[in-house]
Amino acid sequence: MSRNKKDFYDVLGVSRSASEDDIKKAYRKLALQYHPDRNPGNKESEEKFKEITEAYEVIGDPDKRARYDQFGHDAFMGGAGGGFGGGFGGVDLEEALRTFMGAFGGGGGGGGGIFDSFFGGGFDDRGRGGAVPGSDIRYDLEIEFEEAAFGGAREIEIPKLCECSSCGGEGAEPGTKRVTCKSCGGRGQVSSSAGFINILRTCGKCGGIGSVIQNPCKKCRGEGRIHLKKKISVKVPAGVETGSRLRITGAGEDGARGGHAGDLYVVIHVKAHELFERHGDDILCEMPVSFATAALGGSVDVPTLEGMTALKIPEGTQSGKIFRLKSKGIANIKGYGRGDQLVRVALETPMNLSAEQKQLLAKFAELSGEKHHPICRSFLEKAKKWFGPK
Repeated sequence: MSRNKKDFYDVLGVSRSASEDDIKKAYRKLALQYHPDRNPGNKESEEKFKEITEAYEVIGDPDKRARYDQFGHDAFMGGAGGGFGGGFGGVDLEEALRTFMGAFGGGGGGGGGIFDSFFGGGFDDRGRGGAVPGSDIRYDLEIEFEEAAFGGAREIEIPKLCECSSCGGEGAEPGTKRVTCKSCGGRGQVSSSAGFINILRTCGKCGGIGSVIQNPCKKCRGEGRIHLKKKISVKVPAGVETGSRLRITGAGEDGARGGHAGDLYVVIHVKAHELFERHGDDILCEMPVSFATAALGGSVDVPTLEGMTALKIPEGTQSGKIFRLKSKGIANIKGYGRGDQLVRVALETPMNLSAEQKQLLAKFAELSGEKHHPICRSFLEKAKKWFGPK
């Protein structure tokens, strides 16, 4: 018989070096999976349940495990090393169920069912008094580009559930109070039996609170909270961008019957700017520059977030050239200084020229020749390599 019996460690899916706690956890998991109540009428699951229980009764016991490690199944069959009296020839379902109860701390006495023990001692005291936490609130706030750059303060008005000032959030009319629910005796749950399993369900009379209101508050109609609009001051830190979330702890909806308030999450949306484009902490501004200034050099007034500032344009500046103004960008939200402002030159072609202007430009083109247009010359040379005669 011992030749056909599976290794008990393999049955529970643990190694031979597994701790007692690991063995117990493995048994609990398998026992719940193959328990007869979860697999009604399934003989294969019932046999599996007895098999894993038999394995647990041996390697789950330190003394029996020591004998099993030394002699294997023969230790319980009256073979080498002696046995345990009449041997160990398997377990019946009733014995397996008693072992299952013991492994989950259920025992054979009164009190809660096995699932109460498994899920942490039941629900007797959880939620007693009916404290209901307040919900979190989301508010979308649109701000100006400058506010994102430098920060600021905003006052917003949000609709939310607030504690009833008449009953203090209890839901009962002032001068009265909640009374213990007779249906569940204040436990908030009622029990029913299914075989040897004791099942707890939320009390339908009190909703799991354990108490009921006989005289509801007239102002909130027993809810403990009412809908109001509240003004809240929001501090916008410098450096925020679209999608940034500001959390204001406790500014969400009020809880009921002593429950804690939720939080307010302010989601930032930054308006687009007419002149500036954001790139991280840097901002980009495209500055139109006249042909004469770009060719001869000069100075132009450039807009920044703090006003106009002079920018020197070197002689021969090309369109697309980018200049950098240090620390003229957006403040870093983590406090690492400010970004830069990038100024990209956009060469402006003159329009509506007078006859004299056209004549002077034609004369300029005649005098220029290729030596005054190195970029154009380089481009044409590259083009010839690709499209010239082969």
